[in-house]
Amino acid sequence: MPDTQLHEAKPALWPDAVFAVLQAARIRQVAYVPDAGHARLIERAHADPAMRAVVLTTEEEGVALAAGAWLGGERAVLLMQSSGVGNCINMLSLIANCRMPFLTLVTMRGEWGEFNPWQVPMGSATPCVLQAMGVHVHRADHAHEVAGMVAAAAALAFDSSVPVAVLFSQRLIGAKAFRQETP
Repeated sequence: MPDTQLHEAKPALWPDAVFAVLQAARIRQVAYVPDAGHARLIERAHADPAMRAVVLTTEEEGVALAAGAWLGGERAVLLMQSSGVGNCINMLSLIANCRMPFLTLVTMRGEWGEFNPWQVPMGSATPCVLQAMGVHVHRADHAHEVAGMVAAAAALAFDSSVPVAVLFSQRLIGAKAFRQETP
């Protein structure tokens, strides 16, 4: 199958719409482990003087950063890939026990068009694992629904002091393809 068939066509503007939602939700700290699926959001966060973009060594640090931001009177978001969700499980007990708001945006791997079998197990388990830790999970599959879904998730998290995750499907973000064509 040619690589071009692996990539779902997507409007390039949805990450900018998500960034506008984060601004409107008064997000001031953006924690992330570098990820191509979040590249535009990360770039925009670094360029915005009202936000502090914080690169992490591992995703669970982002859970603690979000808790610290809340205790310090600010709002944070954690940007991560589905493979990083497994790293956060123990730290999510902090959010649950302290009844703090938590917002994470998760780019999915191990789904539609995946080339890497190591991504499949955690990609398949991500929704169930988050739900088992008390996180409200929403999934965006189409560009037109992303901004509204993130806005609703931010409102739920920060107005109700609950953890919320929005999963960006692999079909939405586009499948990675590292296959070499055979002559």
